[in-house]
Amino acid sequence: MTTRRIRAAAATVALAGAVTACSAPGTGGADGGASAASVVIGVSSEPDTLSPLLGYGKDGNSKIFDGLLARTADLGLEPALAKALPEVTDGGLTYTYTLRDGVRFSDGEPLTADDVVFTYRTVLDDRTNNTAKSELDAIKEVRAVDDDTVVFTLDHPYAAFAARTVLPVVPEHIAGRQDPNTGAFGTEPVGTGPYVLTGWSKGEKLTFKANPDYWGGAPKVKKLTMAIIADDDVRATRLRSGDLDGAVLPPDLAATFKSGDHRRTYRATSYDFRAVSLPTGNPVTGDTAVRRALDLAVDRRAMVDTILDGAGRPAYGPLPLDDPWFAKDVERPQDLAEAGRVLDRAGWRPGKDGIRAKDGRPARFTLYYPSGDKVRQDHALAYAFDAKKAGLDVRVESATWEVIEPRMEHDAVLAGFGSTGDPDFGLYTLLHSTLAGDGFNNMARYDNPAVDRALDTARRSQDTKVRKEAYDTLQRALVEDPGYTFLTHIDHMYVLDDRWKDLTTQTEPHEHGFAGGPWWNVEDWRPQA
Repeated sequence: MTTRRIRAAAATVALAGAVTACSAPGTGGADGGASAASVVIGVSSEPDTLSPLLGYGKDGNSKIFDGLLARTADLGLEPALAKALPEVTDGGLTYTYTLRDGVRFSDGEPLTADDVVFTYRTVLDDRTNNTAKSELDAIKEVRAVDDDTVVFTLDHPYAAFAARTVLPVVPEHIAGRQDPNTGAFGTEPVGTGPYVLTGWSKGEKLTFKANPDYWGGAPKVKKLTMAIIADDDVRATRLRSGDLDGAVLPPDLAATFKSGDHRRTYRATSYDFRAVSLPTGNPVTGDTAVRRALDLAVDRRAMVDTILDGAGRPAYGPLPLDDPWFAKDVERPQDLAEAGRVLDRAGWRPGKDGIRAKDGRPARFTLYYPSGDKVRQDHALAYAFDAKKAGLDVRVESATWEVIEPRMEHDAVLAGFGSTGDPDFGLYTLLHSTLAGDGFNNMARYDNPAVDRALDTARRSQDTKVRKEAYDTLQRALVEDPGYTFLTHIDHMYVLDDRWKDLTTQTEPHEHGFAGGPWWNVEDWRPQA
């Protein structure tokens, strides 16, 4: 989770702007609507940083940077800064990449293998505040053989390693002169990508211009603006007024835009799930019986039907139902009777008010959700409603991430996670005990030795059968000892002016809108004839 919701005050300011002029970000309507060369997109949040050294763009689709490899529309891998897919030798321990000829950073300096080495070594440096560095743990050494050749040596085989090399490459001659944690590179990035950042007004907008010397060809869309609008209703209003060319919207608002009014609605399936973190340090949620009862009490199908208008799927774990790694035998219906029996056996007895208690402690805890996020609010309220049927009192509160983050150790959070590419990418950081309390990694501080063993086995094996068995074991363990209550997997909904042709979407991770949606490959767009 690398983005933060904008404060409620920002949403209020955005609403005022929409009502009075509908003119911020300053290029919408006339500039954004009259020409296919300029696009204004409304998104709900902005990155904390634009530095890949701190995690930006690690899953691909950055407009400023490129990785050695990139993802295709169907999430396959294709060469980007590399000429070809890597040469894999030594039983999966050595990956060799040869760089594409003639690539330059947007300041005109050439890309070399030293830039690749610098990027990976800096990310892996313990002094760099990149919470995703565990995803590159397998790297033993990265070195430049010459200006055009990079060799990665791994500690152990890692079947998913090539997919991790979509990590954006940064210029050593600029980033190497700065502290990676505090330097200006996070707001003044220089990359090899199709666009160059021209301005960033925090909480308002980011503007980009096409890179005319991009190695993949100069984009037809010459100006791109990402307008930061936290409030869903404001985003929809500004799209309807013509102030925006496109926007990410929750399903109910996306449904109000009908085809035929010069707009199209796009629906992207995703690995993005909503779940309630159940911190083990809380005296109520730390009880496995309470966590199991909550898992049994929720009506996931009703959440999909009512909150998501059918644009999603029930979540029985972190992997979606249609994923090939999903363990089919973990699907389970709402079962309030069994939830009651689980609590009874654990000594949680109903009181006169219907709320259970044990040793004088009521089964009560606080559940936070980020302010302004209507979808999470609705999930939180539905969760509390279902929990009360089992005698569990969930107190729902909204707050900013600045308020929520220090409370995550003891209070539940309506969280969102999910990564594409390989199950290791999302599951390891979500569940492994070594990452408990590491920022937003393992938010619940979950500690299950069987799950740790399964994660380690799947990460180190190249045998698909062994990996499948390990992930099956993990998913079954989460049913018996849940650290989270998994609720829904969400389809991402987008609405966009119909001025470009052959647009597509990808299956998306949790992070979306800014780098996802039908504009995931805006550099390849072509205007309608």
